[in-house]
Amino acid sequence: MPNENSYEVALQKSNAIREGLAKTPEKFTMLTGDRPTGRLHLGHYFGTLKGRVELQNMGAKTNVLIADYQVITDRDTTEHIQDNVYNMVMDYLACGIDPDKTMIYAHSAVPAANQLMLPFLSLVSEAELARNPTVKAEMEASGHELTGLLLTYPVHQACDILFCKGNVVPVGRDQLPHIELTRTIARRFNNRYGKVFPEVDALLSETPLLPGLDGRKMSKSYGNAINISMTAEETAKRIKKSQTDSERMITFDPENRPGVSGLLSTAAICTGRSEFEIAEEIGMGGSGQLKKYVTEAVNEYFAPIRERRQRYENDLDYVKDVLHEGNRRANEIAEQTLAEVRDAMGMVY
Repeated sequence: MPNENSYEVALQKSNAIREGLAKTPEKFTMLTGDRPTGRLHLGHYFGTLKGRVELQNMGAKTNVLIADYQVITDRDTTEHIQDNVYNMVMDYLACGIDPDKTMIYAHSAVPAANQLMLPFLSLVSEAELARNPTVKAEMEASGHELTGLLLTYPVHQACDILFCKGNVVPVGRDQLPHIELTRTIARRFNNRYGKVFPEVDALLSETPLLPGLDGRKMSKSYGNAINISMTAEETAKRIKKSQTDSERMITFDPENRPGVSGLLSTAAICTGRSEFEIAEEIGMGGSGQLKKYVTEAVNEYFAPIRERRQRYENDLDYVKDVLHEGNRRANEIAEQTLAEVRDAMGMVY
């Protein structure tokens, strides 16, 4: 019998969810989100945003969280956070997230959802929190000490997923431990106090991780990312400055030629062609030709998205309205769930 928490079982369940979504999308409530630590980039777009829009348009109940409280898990400042949040909403709208179909809201604006932290923390042991590999990875990546908030980050994520009775969460393989802990918390609560929460499963991303322009992980801090909000000129400049190598013949070899291969991967995902095909076409054209090709591919793909984004940049009142309405809806749902939790726990006075 394979372990329920194994990758194989998660993959089977994920495939079953995909089949279910095609037939009865309304049975699925999806939650996903981002930390507003800077601008969203191509990695975010192809990794999650595109998939969210597809789920929304299929008819699943979609919820997108702007995890502003999570910024302080591993940072000592909230400088620029308001600007980051508004820009994130602009990116969402430009990429096709429709506020009439998808609830867009912010952590800090929904007290009742955060209040689930208290009963949920009583359902997990310190050892379970300390074992979570994602928390360790986050801590190492940020070089920050382990704050109480970072240690309990997976519990906070469980609150995010369960407050709206989410039963499907799109994640990459590395995020599976979070889903396992959410499932554990939901089961323990239901067993202890009576059934309130659904079973939660991961919808595993089918998109391979898009590397940055230098072949490393795409990251704001490495300066190797192309932001959705960049202009065509800024994009061209960022690609032009990217590091390649002195070999003229263009080949796809992520191990030995990370810079060239990172550029090829970016062009491939924007054109729907394979890296090898593009490399062969450019051949002896060298990195100059490659960069020109990548710039055109990215700018052509993102032209309509950027055009829409510009409209939202010029209408901040609308962006604020979208967030206020999402926050209002999230509060309604959170109050309702918290009332059920109090009722189950016998805490209605």
